[in-house]
Amino acid sequence: MTSLPAITTLSHVPDAELTTILDLLFEPSPPLHTLSLPVLRTTTFPDYGALIAAVNAQLTALAASGKEVDVEKLSEILCSHPRLGEKKVDSEQSRAEQSQLQQGAEVEKEKLEALNKEYEEKFPGLRYVVFVNGRSRPLVMQNMRSRINRGDIKAERQEAIQAMCDIAVDRAAKLHK
Repeated sequence: MTSLPAITTLSHVPDAELTTILDLLFEPSPPLHTLSLPVLRTTTFPDYGALIAAVNAQLTALAASGKEVDVEKLSEILCSHPRLGEKKVDSEQSRAEQSQLQQGAEVEKEKLEALNKEYEEKFPGLRYVVFVNGRSRPLVMQNMRSRINRGDIKAERQEAIQAMCDIAVDRAAKLHK
């Protein structure tokens, strides 16, 4: 599937197709499938933006619950996004979105790799997620640095959820027939 079906058809498609839709929008993530398939199966959405908002609400509820099991599930979902600048990226969408991060001097690539490592040490169980499409590597690295310096894991979870949903909105616009 390289395009999204009409939103009105979702309540009638098999779970495997719903899973593919979630994967296209958010990245492949079995915990996200488990969390969101029941909502996709039982809710009629007026558009993909509303579907993405519903997933955002689910992820925000996980972040706010305070339960370790929910925070771990959220972390696993957020970590389904590839590291920025990673050489091997499985998702066709992520590969295209991050293509400009693969260009430039080797020293910048190494700096991005070091920032990824520093971020993950600062926020165990998280991966830096940001809407990169069209943003330069220096701008992305500046954002990463400021988020590391802020040092607030709860704010990081919210930023990552919002970024993941911003990415999904952009993908929905590109993939919807």
